[in-house]
Amino acid sequence: QVQLVESGGGLVQAGDSLRLSCVASGPTDTRYSMAWFRQAPGKERQFVAAISWSGTNTKIADFVKGRFTISRDNAKNTEYLQMNSLKPEDTAPYYCAAARTGCSGCVYFTSHDYPYWGQGTQVTVSS
Repeated sequence: QVQLVESGGGLVQAGDSLRLSCVASGPTDTRYSMAWFRQAPGKERQFVAAISWSGTNTKIADFVKGRFTISRDNAKNTEYLQMNSLKPEDTAPYYCAAARTGCSGCVYFTSHDYPYWGQGTQVTVSS
């Protein structure tokens, strides 16, 4: 089993930045593709960003492209989401997700691809 723990959320003003972190624990001999999703109240879970095991391939949702970047440090079993120029519409709990993969360069961007999820970290952006 893989356990994911997010951190870094908080209350910020529009235009500010935050960096979310997600630490994975579990089998160390397994490769994981990882991603971030968010789900605002009353809305469906929404893909934000994903990164391959190798870190060489990423996918960013169009609505955050140019503002958010995803990265990972496999030595620390951690992925990051750097969020700049935050907007009130970015307000939501953000969830880390992971999926075992035999493909080091593969990126997945639907929630159905990810069997492992964290508890979420709240991001609130005031106007």
